[in-house]
Amino acid sequence: MKIVIACDTLGKPNNGTTLAALNLISHLKERGHEVRVISPDETTRGKEGYYVVPKADLGRLLNKALLKNGVSLAKPDEGIVEKAIRGADVVHVLFPFPLAWMATRIACEHGIPVTAGFHCQAENLTAHLGLMHSRLANHAVYTVFNDRVYRHCTAIHYPTEFIRQEFLKHVDCSAIPCVISNGVSERFFNEERSIRLSDKFTVFCSGRFSSEKAQHILLKAVAMSKYRDNVKVVLAGCGPKEEKLRKLADKLGLDCEIRFFERSELPAYLRGADLYVHTAVYEIEAIACMEAIASGLVPVICSAKGSATRFFALDGKCLYRKGSVRELTERIEYFYEHPEELAKYRKLYAESAKCLELDECMRRMERMLVTAAKGRSAFAHTAEAGYPYPAEAADENVDEPASAVSY
Repeated sequence: MKIVIACDTLGKPNNGTTLAALNLISHLKERGHEVRVISPDETTRGKEGYYVVPKADLGRLLNKALLKNGVSLAKPDEGIVEKAIRGADVVHVLFPFPLAWMATRIACEHGIPVTAGFHCQAENLTAHLGLMHSRLANHAVYTVFNDRVYRHCTAIHYPTEFIRQEFLKHVDCSAIPCVISNGVSERFFNEERSIRLSDKFTVFCSGRFSSEKAQHILLKAVAMSKYRDNVKVVLAGCGPKEEKLRKLADKLGLDCEIRFFERSELPAYLRGADLYVHTAVYEIEAIACMEAIASGLVPVICSAKGSATRFFALDGKCLYRKGSVRELTERIEYFYEHPEELAKYRKLYAESAKCLELDECMRRMERMLVTAAKGRSAFAHTAEAGYPYPAEAADENVDEPASAVSY
């Protein structure tokens, strides 16, 4: 089958969506499909099956912000997009941005089915404008996404049931919903090696350094702890808030390491930590948290309404209220003081992580694309087999520790 993947941003696997795109491309190629990738990634120029479009010039300030996040956006080129899409069986777009807008339009003009991934929360954009908490601004973003991409799709890939429900609060979209995790690479389930960064109780936190990820809460929580001198914090990632986080850690006098970890080395360092903390307040699916769980770590997760990650928690001991430094301190101190409880939770989370294995998730993604290529009506024939894979319904607990909701 001829499958086109249109990705407005692609490059190093330094964010969850790029990682998901690279995993999907690799899987589809291994399965014998002809995959054509449209992106602004210059490192792929000249490689078979890759169609490189220019990078967008959004002005000095926006270009600088994108550079800090380690990404670049595509500037659509109709000739290149047309060439890539011609003769395809299905077009899958990753982001609801200008390249996807053009790819969707051209595919529809040629009568080629379109599917789309839902990898961008409105708050991921409005946070950069200081409007993260504006319902009106977020509603406007989702409306544009729907008008330009999602309403034209045969099916939409939602990484979590949470984001499907969140999106449908804002728009009316009749595309077939397919709730499929992006999955976790087998390297994170491999227990062969671990590397400790300190003899202290090590708290690990992965993710892009940006406003909605809220890593500053972890730094303040450790600073408040009576065990602060026996705790090392590791912030893994990169992003626009890195310098502010470094200054805050220095100001608080913490033993804190802030750096980017290569994908190949990250699993061993995760396995060498004692506890994982996930601070994001807006998130569709936290691959970073999933990787930590698969590596054998117990997560302590922010229970913010805007984050799907709270549903990973097995119970309230692993949740803390959005913005509550004191509550996060209490959770960290609890596991510090109860190593036997930490060991017990490690086993429980390791068992729960089995459904996150990448191969199964990619098989489901492939099945969605193959089914979509046959047309919208083809999905009706797969309903009895449990497709399109609905997840457990998200509950309505808001910013409060809740009882277990398994994934």
